[in-house]
Amino acid sequence: MARPGKAQHVAVASNGSAVTLEMVAREAGVSPSTVSRILNGTARVRDSKVQAVRAAIARLQFVPNPVARSLARGRSMSVGVVTQAIDGPFYGAALAAIEKGLLRAGYAVLFLSGHWREVDERRCIDHLLNRRVDGIILMTSCLSDKALRELSARVPLALTGRNLSGARIFSLDSDSTPGARLATEYLIGQGHQKIGFISGPADHPDAQQRLVGYKSALAAHKLPLSKNRIVCGDYTEAGGLAAMNRLLDSGVEFTAVFAANDQSAYGAMLALHRRGLKVPEDMSIVGFDDLPGSAFTIPPLTTVHRSIHRVGESAAQAIIDLIQGEKPAASVPPATMAIRESTLPLPA
Repeated sequence: MARPGKAQHVAVASNGSAVTLEMVAREAGVSPSTVSRILNGTARVRDSKVQAVRAAIARLQFVPNPVARSLARGRSMSVGVVTQAIDGPFYGAALAAIEKGLLRAGYAVLFLSGHWREVDERRCIDHLLNRRVDGIILMTSCLSDKALRELSARVPLALTGRNLSGARIFSLDSDSTPGARLATEYLIGQGHQKIGFISGPADHPDAQQRLVGYKSALAAHKLPLSKNRIVCGDYTEAGGLAAMNRLLDSGVEFTAVFAANDQSAYGAMLALHRRGLKVPEDMSIVGFDDLPGSAFTIPPLTTVHRSIHRVGESAAQAIIDLIQGEKPAASVPPATMAIRESTLPLPA
């Protein structure tokens, strides 16, 4: 019988018999505590003993009990991930990379969606805290800086789409301002001076950065800023379609549009098509994110490229480092332009 409070490693061999940690120890000629230390990585053990234990595990087909290992380490070996739209194409690609990185490190992953609403995001976080996750990855969080710092006192946080520092907080360097400026300057370089902008949600830091990038590019080239050329979207295809329709109905002049994300650009292109306007002959359009589908729109979309896979991969490594008490060094490469056929130089 197991002693109270002591985690037991038990597995079932292919022949149906129970295999215990003690059986592995006898087979390897070492103590049960040595086997436990090797499994948990809690102390240095001579290579000869490690090899003997590994050989015994293989012969007995012993699979360590993950719950027991978690108890021994004082961890749940799980990480929570809160995104805004788990079914969105941007988040889907990032989540796949996060899952791969965490599973490879032995962590189970719990995914939840905040739906761009603070109340829903808080509900997701409470659920994860109740599950005693070892860390949380927040993708473009809606919470205030103060709320995030308070949360980090309870659990390590890895953030994307935010720039915040703290003892147990790591923000990936994912400021969208340079990328948005790059997109706007690309259109300016094509001869466009009257450029519309379809923004993201007005109260979201990530969307605010893209608006700043758009404005700074106009200012740098001494082009006038017209508030009538800026319309608010919501980062969805439907929002992009509605925003483009409002822009067209406003009567304001523009020859090109920068959409704050690719999904908004997809909707904007549909609105133009329904109005009988051709892209890029009648209107140039640029997106942001370079989703996998952007190379297959008609015409293929020119967009700001960010490595979505790298964002997810870096977020996974950052939260692992934080959990282990190390300083993360993860980063994402700077944004570049993916030039395709949705833009043309403006005729003289």
